[in-house]
Amino acid sequence: MISGKNNELIKEIKKLMSSAKERRQRGLFAAEGVRLCRDALRSGAHIVYFLYTEEAAEKNKEDFGCIMSAADKCICVSGDIFKKISDTGTPQGFMCIIGNKLDTYITEIESGKRYLGLENIQDPSNLGTILRTAEALGSDGVIMSVGCCDVYSPKVVRGSMGAVFRIPFMIVEDMSEFVAYSGKIGIPTYASTPHDAENIEDTDFSRGGIMLIGNEGSGLKEETVRLCMKRVRIEMRGRAESLNAAAAAAILLYKFSL
Repeated sequence: MISGKNNELIKEIKKLMSSAKERRQRGLFAAEGVRLCRDALRSGAHIVYFLYTEEAAEKNKEDFGCIMSAADKCICVSGDIFKKISDTGTPQGFMCIIGNKLDTYITEIESGKRYLGLENIQDPSNLGTILRTAEALGSDGVIMSVGCCDVYSPKVVRGSMGAVFRIPFMIVEDMSEFVAYSGKIGIPTYASTPHDAENIEDTDFSRGGIMLIGNEGSGLKEETVRLCMKRVRIEMRGRAESLNAAAAAAILLYKFSL
């Protein structure tokens, strides 16, 4: 059992939990909690380390046995140490350190499919919820700009409820350039914006394409909007000026998926 906070592995995991740069360099990220660890296992993720407390192992015997048999290395840690590496207020005592080379990368978009495009989404909770919604509503994949927050941050992984293990995604350097490329190969693109836009209730989405959603505060960049095939909006009947990005994504994706 690891009970000392100066253990090198514990130091490395604390860095993984707090640093996107560390996650990129190491090619690893963390999934914490019984359900997320179980989802990682069922989704075929490569579990490099499985950290657990004795209490959690005893309480979740079936899940413990299955995850332990799949992990490269299994490490018991004290409850106090687990609290130090945990990103949650009430740790469940299960954590998987996972190789981020998941079999979910999109290499090319395809005509007739339905994708979600995200430009500079900054809130990890929003991104996690959006990924969960995209999976639930049958999106064929998510295209993210490099300006989005790290898809492997603990809050994104937790908020996605395991969708990060399964939903296909692609990260692009410049969303405007990607939109322009999509138009050239005949993929419809829809900019979600309140300005000079068509009501989604009146829009024909039968050809599929890419539904684009922008930053929580500033929305999509002007260049990205300009290059899209069509501008669409959610009709607002109340006095609120805007919707949360995750809430808007849910409405747009529901209509887009019909």
